[in-house]
Amino acid sequence: MDIVNILRDKILNSVDELVEEKKIQKPFNIDNIVVERPKKQHQGDYSTNVAMVLGKALSSNPRDIGELIKSKMGDEDIIDAVSLDGPGFLNIKINLKFWDSLIIEIMSNDKSYGEDRFGRGRKVNLEFVSANPTGPLHLGHVRGAVFGDALARLLEFVGFQVTKEYYVNDGGAQIGILVRTVYYRYLQTLGDDIALPEDSYPGDYLLPVAEKLLDKYGEELKNTEEFERDKIIREFSLEYMMKVIKSDLASLNIEMDNFFSEQTMINSNAIETALSTLKDKGLIYNGIIEAPKGKTHTDWEAREQMLFKSTKFDDDIDRPIKKSDGSWTYFAPDLAYHADKLKRGFDVVIDILGADHSGYVSRLKAVINAFAEKRVEFEVKLVQLVKLIKNEKVLKMSKRAGDYILIQDLLEEVNSDFIRFVMLTRNNDVPLDFDIDLMLSKSKDNPVFYVNYAHARISSVLKRAKELNMWPLSKVEDLEKRTFPLIENELTLVKKLSEWPNVVRQSAKFHEPHRIAFYLNEVASSFHSLYQSSYESGSYRFIVEGAQELCANRLALANSTQIVIRNGLSLLGIVPLDEMY
Repeated sequence: MDIVNILRDKILNSVDELVEEKKIQKPFNIDNIVVERPKKQHQGDYSTNVAMVLGKALSSNPRDIGELIKSKMGDEDIIDAVSLDGPGFLNIKINLKFWDSLIIEIMSNDKSYGEDRFGRGRKVNLEFVSANPTGPLHLGHVRGAVFGDALARLLEFVGFQVTKEYYVNDGGAQIGILVRTVYYRYLQTLGDDIALPEDSYPGDYLLPVAEKLLDKYGEELKNTEEFERDKIIREFSLEYMMKVIKSDLASLNIEMDNFFSEQTMINSNAIETALSTLKDKGLIYNGIIEAPKGKTHTDWEAREQMLFKSTKFDDDIDRPIKKSDGSWTYFAPDLAYHADKLKRGFDVVIDILGADHSGYVSRLKAVINAFAEKRVEFEVKLVQLVKLIKNEKVLKMSKRAGDYILIQDLLEEVNSDFIRFVMLTRNNDVPLDFDIDLMLSKSKDNPVFYVNYAHARISSVLKRAKELNMWPLSKVEDLEKRTFPLIENELTLVKKLSEWPNVVRQSAKFHEPHRIAFYLNEVASSFHSLYQSSYESGSYRFIVEGAQELCANRLALANSTQIVIRNGLSLLGIVPLDEMY
């Protein structure tokens, strides 16, 4: 039961009636009509700008239109009263019986409360992480990994069929560097006094690969012909590093559905096939790109090369497909990969990339538009950087990784659920400070603790009620016979719980799972406020001796709150705590 959608439907039905009665005329755009909680409680439970939107579109006085809409809505069962405020806002007060029915609905639906099916029948390809398989995952990958996994859970909750995909960059020059570095580490493990070349991967994380390589092959690789040796090391190292990466993801409660190999795609001639399709569409040609604008590039020279006509799809320049030595550019595999996504029949394609890939957005959109044979929703979500702070200082590197802080380094400080929640407390395109000391504190300023503390408090209350044979209620269907007279703080909490279905819908619609983390913090705040409030002469209690009916009502409210918190944490990939440690 999404009260926002219910109210919006009632508002639009009222508008349709006025059109039929010829009291207002089309055309007007209803997309900008919103229903939301007003900032000031005295203004009602919900407010809508419908009269303002129609007034502007029809060049009419919004208050006059507001009076017409108000006359159509005042007799609805769910609505207690409608008032007109300011330049034309309609404020809506909900009938108290609705809040009774909401508690019943939450408890009856339990895990499915807030579920939506607007994505049913649509397939989503969600690509995220896609880190080079040349080392373990580090802090720079964590935020995108958590964001992607939470978004996948959210989209599945509203009916989409989601494929979580990791693009394995195993076909580029970085793999040659990996092979060379592992070989030098292998020689060092054998006892050779040899230093790593300058273009090697620093840090000690490849030493275990070299040690395992030595265990399997002994000294024979030292005397193996270079081509065959590099082939063996390449296969061995990639397999080892992908196991490490999968383990890193698992430690964050993330499991991918598909690992898509760039090298396998290249070997299958997918790039040539994709280019052939684009040639048939007249989108590939040989030409010369203008020199980059800005400062002088001394190493740039005008030369003819194969180009993709991406400017036809609003890209700023046409994109090169081949380098001067005849090898593919970095863009060529990306082009073929996204063509493959469309070939697999996805209706929605979402790429989650680091902020340093912002320049990729326009060219990838061009690729999707060039290959799409049907309407495909495509979006690139850019994830900003994370600063790790401890003892009020920014941590910048790890001894094991060289220039990076590994996921495993972070997990030594805080558990994965804390990491997930904090990574989702800000919009993905906003930089994030991860303060380890704050995450270990037991305070309101620690959002992970604050939300889990509410869940644990409720678990404690319900456990005690069960011991006293006061919970659970005998049957869920008995709820329908109950009424829930609510005091002010209880009503504030119930109204907050009513927002959950709309929070889910809006979070999924705009691909913003951080809205859920923010909302859960608000629910926790409302609950803690109720828990600590005063009622009549004593402190508010969920369990009051000799007051069976009162306790049943309060326990139902507590249980409803716990259901919403649990469902929200589940969408973030977090296991709620029944006890705080």
